[in-house]
Amino acid sequence: MNASVSREALDARDRPARLTVGVVGAGRVGPALAASLQLAGHHPVAVSGVSDASVRRAAALLPDVPLVTPAEVLARAELVLLTVPDDTLPGLVEGLAETGAVRPGQLLVHTSGRYGTQVLDPALRAGALPLALHPAMTFTGSSVDVQRLAGCSFGVTAPEELRLAAEALVIEMGGEPEWIAEESRPLYHAALALGSNHLVTLVAQSMDLLRQAGVGAPDRMLGPLLGAALDNALRSGDAALTGPVARGDAGTVSAHIRELRAHAPQTVAGYLAMARATADRALDHGLLKPESAEALLGVLSDGGAANGTNGPGAPGPGEKR
Repeated sequence: MNASVSREALDARDRPARLTVGVVGAGRVGPALAASLQLAGHHPVAVSGVSDASVRRAAALLPDVPLVTPAEVLARAELVLLTVPDDTLPGLVEGLAETGAVRPGQLLVHTSGRYGTQVLDPALRAGALPLALHPAMTFTGSSVDVQRLAGCSFGVTAPEELRLAAEALVIEMGGEPEWIAEESRPLYHAALALGSNHLVTLVAQSMDLLRQAGVGAPDRMLGPLLGAALDNALRSGDAALTGPVARGDAGTVSAHIRELRAHAPQTVAGYLAMARATADRALDHGLLKPESAEALLGVLSDGGAANGTNGPGAPGPGEKR
């Protein structure tokens, strides 16, 4: 590593507008981060993108920045954002290093949640300065993303000598650095996917079902409910659990499963999986009493198929037909 160059990178936050910025991969993330860095005084100079959507995003968020090849991006920029899909990143880094596109002292930043800095080892051997800066945010590919970066946490992995540089870049983009060890990156990324990606699926399924039930504005109905549930969960964790599973209402859960099988069978597997996970957490935290859990777990174990166990028209515990 070039000591004088790395020292410049570490001290760069004291010198505004010091870096030329390039983007390899004009998906939803790269142009937004480059635009945010531009607001902090840096200079986007090149972007690469292939699809029509990428070209449009680059033109909207980085007007007048030329669209060039990935190798040309690296030739023009001191700070390069590698914002490509996770599975593409290792091959891209190897290819850039093998073709001599990587320059000594160049800050090479990837935004993958899955990887730390080891994926950049081929570029490191070519003299690059490796950083992993993953914004914990969903992106739309529009200017609203730049605004949402304010206060956004970034999962950061960096060599010890580049920690100050990584921190400075995140703060300049309006974010908050959260240090993630190299070996913890896959778990970190799985946690974020579980919380955000699956949430979108659950909300979309819920809106579909409400439409089937005759609700004209499911988004307006769900907004306050989901907002309160999210706030309560972030504040109180498992103590925020409510609903029929946490109460042990086996009959209600059985009725849910029957209705889902009839109207949206593709949602049953997800409902059962989440209900089982919810029941386990409610039991572990004393919200669901063991005596109330037996019938509920029975319903979940057979997928509600046992003649509508405890559903409408079915007997409760100790009752006769």
